[in-house]
Amino acid sequence: MAADGNLMGLVEARAQAYALPLAKLNPAQPALFQADAMWPIFERLRAEDPVHYCEEHEFGPYWSITKYNDIMAIDTDHGRFSSDFMKGGITIAGGQANMDPLPMFIAMDPPKHDVQRKAVTPAVNPTALAAMGPQIRERCAAILDGLPIGQEFDWVDLVSKELTAMTLATLFDAPQEDRRKITYWSDVVTAAPQPGGIVESIEQKMAIFGEYHAYFTGLWNAKVNAPPAGDLISMLAHNPATRNMEPREYFGNVVLLTVGGNDTTRNTISGSILALNQNPDQYAKLRANPELIPSMVSETIRWQTPLAHMRRTALEDVEFQGKTIRKGDKVVMWYVSGNRDETVIDRPNDYIIDRERPRQHISFGFGIHRCVGNRLAELQLTIIWEEILKRFPAIELVGEPKRVYSSFVKGYETMPVVIPRRN
Repeated sequence: MAADGNLMGLVEARAQAYALPLAKLNPAQPALFQADAMWPIFERLRAEDPVHYCEEHEFGPYWSITKYNDIMAIDTDHGRFSSDFMKGGITIAGGQANMDPLPMFIAMDPPKHDVQRKAVTPAVNPTALAAMGPQIRERCAAILDGLPIGQEFDWVDLVSKELTAMTLATLFDAPQEDRRKITYWSDVVTAAPQPGGIVESIEQKMAIFGEYHAYFTGLWNAKVNAPPAGDLISMLAHNPATRNMEPREYFGNVVLLTVGGNDTTRNTISGSILALNQNPDQYAKLRANPELIPSMVSETIRWQTPLAHMRRTALEDVEFQGKTIRKGDKVVMWYVSGNRDETVIDRPNDYIIDRERPRQHISFGFGIHRCVGNRLAELQLTIIWEEILKRFPAIELVGEPKRVYSSFVKGYETMPVVIPRRN
């Protein structure tokens, strides 16, 4: 089964992927992801060269790790593979895109990573999630009840983006009227400058970063002088491990929490609509048995893989699967490929909402850097689908979604849908 509905496009992409010499394969191309045409490259790499060295790339040579168990091995070996922002951080650009790398706990190694992560985890612990659940449900209900019936609209804008924006504003204790600013800034963080894009130049991106930084500096100043509270900014401002951090480090953690809270949930909500429309048998199965929602949520997170990769830097020479990764080499773990690994996941290209082991995926990463908000993402997805199934006979995709131009965020800019009127 094709990863998208465009079989001809996939046939052409496969022909191109297999025509190139193996050494020339380079999956880290935003245009490939925007066209949803990267799958055959990963298919070939998994089969022929799962630890692959790409010598020529705009941000320098890098290794691609494409199989599930190899990714897990790298992701859990923080002693030899570093996330440190000063060594390049977690993205393939790694500070080479005309921007200085930002310090943030996902781009740190222990022990500093551990104490900073611990400062914010109470915001998404089981007690906090239980308290947030009713509010998320109320918001989902209001969003869905406000949708036009029988008319085309953009699911990304009116649903996926709106719910995640509301949740992010709550997590930061920012005014709800500012919620779309926060998701806009998140989009700017991960956007590759291009003509007609959300940002067209690095200079424009830096100017927007200035506004973003100023806004969250204001939130910090308000929180640091107020009693401790349960939001992320207050936790950072009052925790002994983070209250004296440098302004740039604070901003880096804001960027991390913004992008982490935005992309996974938003793009998986949208991805669920696409997946269910491409697999009407699974949509019928879900409508017939809403108890499958939690399993469907996990399968969608695997199938979608909202963040395509994470990067590490080798701290020493490492012999790995017959290859020598040299100290200082850039190592890219392609979660998007590991989630389609035929040797670990049965029928990985198929979308099956009642899989025996639906949580067997690597979309949230492994080890110390596993996504801190993964349970919140699952909670939002579960509740939105519980509320959808109460209301609508179907949500029909009526055109091709527009995908994000990025090899890091695997998501959607727009998705045209119609909710049919009941007969």
